[in-house]
Amino acid sequence: MNVKMFGEICDAFGPSGFEEDVIRTVAKYCKGLELENDAMNNLYARMPGEDPEKPVVMLDAHTDECGFMVQGIMENGLLSLIMLGGMDLPSIPAHTLLVRTRAGKLVKGITTSRPVHFMTDKEKSAPLDIREMFLDVGACSKKEAMESFGINIGDPAAPEVAFEYDEEHGLCFGKAFDNRMGCACIIHTLKALQAVKDDLAVEVVGAFASQEEVGMRGATVTSAQVQPDLAIVFEGSPADDFYYSPEKSQGGMHKGVQIRCMDKSYITNPAFLEYAHELGDTMGITYQDAVRRGGSTNAGKISLAGKAVPTLVLGIPSRYVHSHYNFCAIEDVESTVRMAVEVIKGLNEERIKHLMHQDIL
Repeated sequence: MNVKMFGEICDAFGPSGFEEDVIRTVAKYCKGLELENDAMNNLYARMPGEDPEKPVVMLDAHTDECGFMVQGIMENGLLSLIMLGGMDLPSIPAHTLLVRTRAGKLVKGITTSRPVHFMTDKEKSAPLDIREMFLDVGACSKKEAMESFGINIGDPAAPEVAFEYDEEHGLCFGKAFDNRMGCACIIHTLKALQAVKDDLAVEVVGAFASQEEVGMRGATVTSAQVQPDLAIVFEGSPADDFYYSPEKSQGGMHKGVQIRCMDKSYITNPAFLEYAHELGDTMGITYQDAVRRGGSTNAGKISLAGKAVPTLVLGIPSRYVHSHYNFCAIEDVESTVRMAVEVIKGLNEERIKHLMHQDIL
């Protein structure tokens, strides 16, 4: 596993709609692949020498992270914010964000709501509201915020967190594991398959999709452009081992790749699920199944594209996603990549027909 790559991709600035830095960072690690991007910040990676006669497997991961946009600039210099994606409100105050100005400068600010010193008991117990939270970049007036700091309405903002790797415990720490870890999995999977490309029964295309956190918008475009026959979606899935008992947990760290059976956006293809189980059991790939009561992934869009696309969702359990700080285990990333690689290597004409339900009648 290329931990240096993980760090650079996770550290890249890229809230929904502003993924350019992520695209450039991903592209740096895609040497030997054919790359193209579109007007929506989607990035496509292909292995040279495509065979148009082969079915296509699309590898998906989204590049955007939960972040913010400057909604207004107050006369006192504070910035009002709107969320890009579903950040957990209690985790927002008293953390640092970086605002990217139109000139490309990153300006550090502190998120704040009204300090407790100036709150009544009723205000202290009131629910948090993003409209009552502000970003303080150190300016004392609207004019200073705009002219000296260069900030304008519509500028994006994202958490400021630096990636770290604890080699002794195999732990990654940083931001945006949902879903920069998935982006890294696409790269590792493509690189692992390059050596056996001519032996594969399918073509494999990596699709790094934008704007998942605001409605799976990028995947609507990537699935239309790639027109896959099958798809594997990588996701930085919320780890639940701190919230549920061991018998209820379905997303524990150090317990392998999470195979998602369903969520609010899709129900997995039963044949694809059976195939993944078969590989995990016979090849010793650690996995855990998950039936999610909430949440969604790009599978919700991809599985409905064209004539319907059998889609497998592979997740890396990550603690505290949709907040500033995340943990995940390197061994779970390895299990995720290995599962994807073996799924694709094991595909043949008969298996593909079965996954696509072409043998059901």
